[in-house]
Amino acid sequence: MNTKELIQNRMNDLTKYEVVVKRLNERGVELEDIAKITYDLQIKYVPTLTFDLCVEHVHKVVMKREVQNAILTGLELDIMAEKGLMSEPLSTMLLHDYGLYGIDEVLALAIVNVYGSIGFTNFGYVDKLKPGIIKVLDDQGKEEGRCNTFLDDIVGAIAAAAASSIAHNYA
Repeated sequence: MNTKELIQNRMNDLTKYEVVVKRLNERGVELEDIAKITYDLQIKYVPTLTFDLCVEHVHKVVMKREVQNAILTGLELDIMAEKGLMSEPLSTMLLHDYGLYGIDEVLALAIVNVYGSIGFTNFGYVDKLKPGIIKVLDDQGKEEGRCNTFLDDIVGAIAAAAASSIAHNYA
């Protein structure tokens, strides 16, 4: 690949990054909300950790193409379910975040997989505890007509991946 193609690919990723951040914001999620979870996951292992470093690692995770693809896919599925564009029984399963559905976690695992086994461990932990914005999203998803089935797991996966990135670099 020549330099021009490399620059073009990077520009496409940057443009898609901006779209991803905008769509997360539209769904009520700021990258700083995710960084708070990342900070809580890593502070006892990296005592010199700063919130700004967590924000930097969240940005780093969201810049990855496969992460962007997973985020866009999950958000779109949640939005389609809210708009009634899914057929049954999938519509009901998504709107009620059916516990045995599991595809939302599988999509989130595509994000944490980028950072190895520590990403899986971190994700399992936040998926169970639902700290910070994850709990807010999970509660919102229980409101009539609102679907955050994929979003809460995506947020947890980004936080877990960022924590894993920090662990790989600083622990």
